[in-house]
Amino acid sequence: MKNEVFYGEGMKIVKEKYPDLYDVIVKLNDVAYTGKVLDYKTQKLIAIAIVAAKCDEIATKKQMISGIKELGITKEEIIDALKVVLLTSGMPAFTKAMRILNEIEKEL
Repeated sequence: MKNEVFYGEGMKIVKEKYPDLYDVIVKLNDVAYTGKVLDYKTQKLIAIAIVAAKCDEIATKKQMISGIKELGITKEEIIDALKVVLLTSGMPAFTKAMRILNEIEKEL
């Protein structure tokens, strides 16, 4: 997340009803995604791999879409990150993420 772009209804509710909490979440995000040592694109690829490894379909799709739209991350870069998921988390997590990436490619 950069430029206060959160995806999902949950964060929309937090922003509207709990603006103080939303501000803290934005600040935490800014601290986590600094780009000081690892650039933001690399950090986003790590985030994609983590949520894919957890088999979280919604988060995987959201992370992939925001990476593609915000940072111009390519399908090939995502696949490289997913190859690490294959080695560390196994075939089910990898194939699920590949399916999601394929669906996104058709949508965009």
